[in-house]
Amino acid sequence: MERVTEPELMSEKEQALAYANANFEEPHNHFLELLTNLIEKKLIFSGDVLDLGTGAADIAIRFAQSFPSFHIDAVDGSNTMLDEARKVISKHELDDRIDLIHSPIQNIKSLEKEYVIIMSNSLLHHLHNPMVLWKLIKKAEGTPIIIIMDLMRPKNMKEVDELVHKYARGEPEILQKDFRNSLKAAFTTEEIFLQLQNAGLESLNISTVSDRHLVIDNC
Repeated sequence: MERVTEPELMSEKEQALAYANANFEEPHNHFLELLTNLIEKKLIFSGDVLDLGTGAADIAIRFAQSFPSFHIDAVDGSNTMLDEARKVISKHELDDRIDLIHSPIQNIKSLEKEYVIIMSNSLLHHLHNPMVLWKLIKKAEGTPIIIIMDLMRPKNMKEVDELVHKYARGEPEILQKDFRNSLKAAFTTEEIFLQLQNAGLESLNISTVSDRHLVIDNC
């Protein structure tokens, strides 16, 4: 199945509300489990963290609650999503631990801090040009922990329909539609392997971690 791109930013109020209220506990906790394993492996328990494509900041919040010694810069290109993130961060009293930064990834020219963790979940498939992300990661190649989780593109529409039914059948229509579009916009492991080669990031590992997710990391 050929890739079909989707909008890079979620700027509609209805979308932001749907994502802020959705239940992503299973995939987001899975992401945190994988990240926790890397933290324990590298013995890094404090420092600055960069969360690229934070959206409604659910993972940033879960991370901050689990690891109180880290500070998080959470970046997203959609002000609408960041408005929803701001509400939840304040609700959990994490304003001093999570800084929200409005910036499309294309506008991040350099990293101002020496981050100990760069993480991203469900950003890659939104990018029309994935090399934008990999060039940024290349500049930060010395970061102790880099972890990027994203969807994998199914082989055909039958698999797309099966995944939407399995994981989103009880969700609002807008989330079902977005999930379907995201699956069609995602990359295959082979495509990501070539992207990493072109970016000079052959040292990064690619692994399949669920029936719909893959992870790229440096550990």
